[in-house]
Amino acid sequence: MSARTTLRGAACIATLVALPTVVLAAGGDLGTAEKQPTNWTAITMFALFVVGTLFITKWAASKTKSAADFYTAGGGITGFQNGLAIAGDYMSAASFLGISAAVMASGYDGLIYSIGFLVGWPVITFLMAERLRNLGKFTFADVAAFRFAQTPVRIFAASGTLVVVAFYLIAQMVGAGQLIKLLFGLDYWIAVAIVGGLMMVYVLFGGMTATTWVQIIKACLLLGGATFIAFMVMLKYGFSPEGLFGSAVEIKTQIATEAGDAPDVAAQKGFSIMGPGTFIKDPISAISFGMALMFGTAGLPHILMRFFTVPSAKEARKSVMWATGWIGYFYLLTFIIGFGAITFVLTDPAFLDAKGALIGGNNMAAVHLAKAVGGNVFLGFISAVAFATILAVVAGLTLSGASAVSHDLYSTVIKAGKADSASELRVSRITTVALGVLAVLLGIVFEKQNIAFMVSLAFAIAASANFPVLFMSVLWKDCTTRGAVIGGFLGLISSVGLTVLSPSVWEATLGNPVGSAPFPYTSPALFSVTIGFVGIWLFSALDHSARARIDRAGFAAQQVRSETGIGASEASGH
Repeated sequence: MSARTTLRGAACIATLVALPTVVLAAGGDLGTAEKQPTNWTAITMFALFVVGTLFITKWAASKTKSAADFYTAGGGITGFQNGLAIAGDYMSAASFLGISAAVMASGYDGLIYSIGFLVGWPVITFLMAERLRNLGKFTFADVAAFRFAQTPVRIFAASGTLVVVAFYLIAQMVGAGQLIKLLFGLDYWIAVAIVGGLMMVYVLFGGMTATTWVQIIKACLLLGGATFIAFMVMLKYGFSPEGLFGSAVEIKTQIATEAGDAPDVAAQKGFSIMGPGTFIKDPISAISFGMALMFGTAGLPHILMRFFTVPSAKEARKSVMWATGWIGYFYLLTFIIGFGAITFVLTDPAFLDAKGALIGGNNMAAVHLAKAVGGNVFLGFISAVAFATILAVVAGLTLSGASAVSHDLYSTVIKAGKADSASELRVSRITTVALGVLAVLLGIVFEKQNIAFMVSLAFAIAASANFPVLFMSVLWKDCTTRGAVIGGFLGLISSVGLTVLSPSVWEATLGNPVGSAPFPYTSPALFSVTIGFVGIWLFSALDHSARARIDRAGFAAQQVRSETGIGASEASGH
């Protein structure tokens, strides 16, 4: 087996299977993955998960009577519970499988994703969490529009939310279909329809309460499964990281030698997994990639929405503390799992096909490792957890999209804030069905497409549109309605436009010749985030309208409310 082929294939799969911010290379699509034999153990365990969560949904439905219950679980989620739910929202099956594949392929370089995912959380902890809880009610638009003209800001916020949700949702649905085709042996369209149907049930009947508990259960299962795999890997080496890394280097060297490389070249390739340099080639790509990771996290609507489910700003801070801890722990586990895949999976012919490649593709490294350390039963467990993970993420995304339509557009813009709770709830449920059907249809349509650009685009848009508006509206007293809306739309449009013009779409998806992409970098964040911030500053500074004077005068009251919480509980309805 060629080491070079292994590295290239794993890098492609890692970008494709949906590391939410993998924006460095465009791989092939998953549409060519072959359907595997039906895994009845996995299906049985998944059925148990579904039955259990449906009972939770039934219980949640009895508690979901108002819009506040539907959107934010009535603000009754504790900081610890919300932290686990946020972690559940953030730790996707794609992260679990994709990071493991990246580490298996390139060693330490794969750790850049694990670290990058964490960098955004201090921003949320110190700048966002408390202010979001004190200023907001149901969506991040409540915060952005606190002192501004409601209609234009909410139209922008809903636009940004729906675009992010749409691309993230399509990517999750396509990923779900392909993963389940591999894991369960089901047809692609059946897998997509099952995910869409279950997601609609969770959101329609249980709202945020059911979604939260599905995410908590999924997070516990995923953390437990990953912990067991990492424990068994380290047990083999007497809990010595040096022993694990040394064995991995030897195996990589051996693979290169068997591929025909000279001894010194093979040794160099073996040791290359212990250093950087494979993924990020130049400083601009590194900075742009980092900005997408960091600011994208702080602009994802389904993550921001979770801060309105807790009763106080103190619990919001506690949520972030717990979430950061669980997420950090999880990504360290994926690092061990990636190296474990080198030592357990790449050396076992049972996991390799006739050509010496990993069965099912490199994205299955963690799943094969689960079988290697725990047998068929544990393989079934991990397979079911992977499916459950996608379900939970999709439910959270759908809920944030539904709230943008019903709360921001229908209640605030169309009904000018006079909509009653029942009608707002009805619109939200109609939107949920529409988003669910759309997600299933688009998931089927995009089966053969490269989905890497969709997930990377979701993060780039969140970083370029939502985050600058949120940040500037809360922290800059001279920000105005005109500046926020124009700057926000500039960030939104530029992030989409530059991504389409980048190699990952222009060449890999649209089929243009290699090297012909008008925009040379696959991540637009460095440029589009800058455009968003500069646009907000420039158009606010040039705004001398009567509305601008009102916007600036309202900053003092906003600052008091955001930092003290005075009036927050009454306004939020919690």
